Amino acid sequence: MILVIGASGATGKLVVEQLLLAQELVRVLVRPSSVHLQEFKASQQLDVSVGTISELSSAELDALLSGVKAVICCLGHRATFQGIYGHPRRLVSDAVNSVCQAIDRSNAHVKFILMNSTGCRNEALNECPSLAHRAVVALLRLCLPPHPDNEAAARSLRVYSPAITGVDWVVVRPDSLVDEAKVTAYDVHPSPIRDAIFDAGKTSRINVAHFMCQLALDPQLWQHWQGQSPVIYNQSQR
Repeated sequence: MILVIGASGATGKLVVEQLLLAQELVRVLVRPSSVHLQEFKASQQLDVSVGTISELSSAELDALLSGVKAVICCLGHRATFQGIYGHPRRLVSDAVNSVCQAIDRSNAHVKFILMNSTGCRNEALNECPSLAHRAVVALLRLCLPPHPDNEAAARSLRVYSPAITGVDWVVVRPDSLVDEAKVTAYDVHPSPIRDAIFDAGKTSRINVAHFMCQLALDPQLWQHWQGQSPVIYNQSQR
């Protein structure tokens, strides 16, 4: 069973579609107000839980994680004034911590794949963009609450050790997201090869979905990237 959080979002829905094409058992957590709720409920391949992760009790979270071998989190703030500046301000980081704590309580070994952004540095690799880049990011932290939330989510995962907690993770960092109809060739790098602010590349949502699904399903690919924060670009954007 693979749990998809943020399944009704633009990328999360593509993740669900690709997992179903791969004949995987999929569980989704969907808000009661989601426009996709009835569509998801109509699929016999989907195990649908209705709710908001921030409002689930510990017992409900434990039940949500029961039997799950991988979690793919595409949760994000909606691109509206309320979504960006309203509450909850720590939507993604709180969700990551809650799920990881539930995994830890279960004594199971679970893959956690988090969709993040090239705007979030991998501190473990000592990535050091230009001074101008860092100045813009500092401004984003002050003006756009979702950015520090995404940074905190990635930072939270890095403190979990699979040997101790059972949480084995990969943080996937796409560059500027675009919509495309089909999976195309893409490249994956340990760190950005372009400046995410001044020379951003493009990454299609469907390519991000494909890579995250392959991480969940391909043991060799997982072994290659586990504990890392790979950056993904459409191949034409190298």
